[in-house]
Amino acid sequence: MPKLTQKPMNSTSLNRRQFLKGSSAATLVLASMGMMSMDFIKTEKPLRVALIGTGWYGKSDLFRLIQISDVEVEALCDVDSNLLKEAGEMVSKRQKSGKTPKLYKDYRELLANHKLDIVVIGTPDHWHALQAIAAIQSGAHVYLQKPISVDVIEGEAVVAAARKYNKKVQVGVQRRSTPHLIETKKNVIEGGMLGKISHVEICCYYHMKANGNPPEQPVPDFLDYELWTGPAPLRPYDGIPHTRWWRTFMEYGNGIMGDMCVHMFDCVRWMLDLGWPNKISSTGGIYVQKEGKSNISDTQTALFEYNEMNVVWQHRSWGNPVDPDYPWAFKIFGEKGMLAGSPMRADFTPYGDGEKIHWDALYEKEEYPEDLKEDRIELQAAPATRRQFQNLIQSMESGEKPVADILEGHISSASCILANISMELGRPLIYDPVKMEIPGDPEATALLRRPYRSPWIHPEPNKV
Repeated sequence: MPKLTQKPMNSTSLNRRQFLKGSSAATLVLASMGMMSMDFIKTEKPLRVALIGTGWYGKSDLFRLIQISDVEVEALCDVDSNLLKEAGEMVSKRQKSGKTPKLYKDYRELLANHKLDIVVIGTPDHWHALQAIAAIQSGAHVYLQKPISVDVIEGEAVVAAARKYNKKVQVGVQRRSTPHLIETKKNVIEGGMLGKISHVEICCYYHMKANGNPPEQPVPDFLDYELWTGPAPLRPYDGIPHTRWWRTFMEYGNGIMGDMCVHMFDCVRWMLDLGWPNKISSTGGIYVQKEGKSNISDTQTALFEYNEMNVVWQHRSWGNPVDPDYPWAFKIFGEKGMLAGSPMRADFTPYGDGEKIHWDALYEKEEYPEDLKEDRIELQAAPATRRQFQNLIQSMESGEKPVADILEGHISSASCILANISMELGRPLIYDPVKMEIPGDPEATALLRRPYRSPWIHPEPNKV
């Protein structure tokens, strides 16, 4: 990897605890405090980069990397030739060299033809593990979208590959790099403002379940549906799957648990320094939205048990949120107060006397005005994604694990997968990450590994 010639600043010297003590019912404006200021990362040579999966979020991730570092996007890969061509044109206008990346349909060909520093993976969930392992084996570091796998053993194999080949894998659970949540962790959690913490609630009440009944139809010429499906079951083609439709099927992911719970559960684990849960249980199903083809749960509750503390997840893709200010969020309850947080905001509420404290998200619209012109960008997430890439590049140079290291991403992803298995079987599960099994439960252990469609071969942790 090219050596860094300038290391970015990522902190500020302000004493925020004094600020907190001196404020009454304060709204902390992070931008005015210089929170985690970003410097462009210069290297002796541009970092060689490729993107696998050129849909909305894959491109969004790549554009955040281009904003903060000296890179050359050498290659792009997608099974949709229309998306691929459009992405090539967009990248040529974004990157400094003005070059159009080489375009590929098959990620294996891309990895064989290029020596890369970073591979960004933005494909649907059922491809994450195989593509991450292949990128690592090719010699690249990886930015991998969550969840890292669709089954638990896949995730174990990705972790094993990263460790075996000594490559850094940053997982896209970017709450760990969200400026206002970093502030709340430092001041409220680490500052002891909550006291003993014994209960956490995490939730998502977005109406995000695609639930139509489109008819079967011919596969369009611009899409390789066989390769899009890969190791997953081959469903009859009923429309472009990669524009949100795939998320509504368990064949390709883990439902709202794998899409949304993984973010909030990971955020809470990071804030409270939690590892694997002692026990996981879940109930739920399709209780309301039964009219469509979708087979993911529209209602689900999961319990992640720790010593003297429970983390409780709930989602509904129908009805109203419990708290309109926090429809996708966490709430951490301590003996002295409660901390609520989301990608948009955070609030500390003390019990008894004391002042409430509010934080707003940092947007960086002035620093990165091009964000405002980007289609479908999540403005509140862009600063966090930039910092995730900043941290990945720093970890590549220093050898330290990134903030969202692959093992952390695996624990969060696998815990959500285990919740789904618990819901399916109707009983609690205790996972042994050393033996990679559910002790005393061969039926549950068998579900840790999904069957692969031929000729694709399921990765094994001891064979990567």
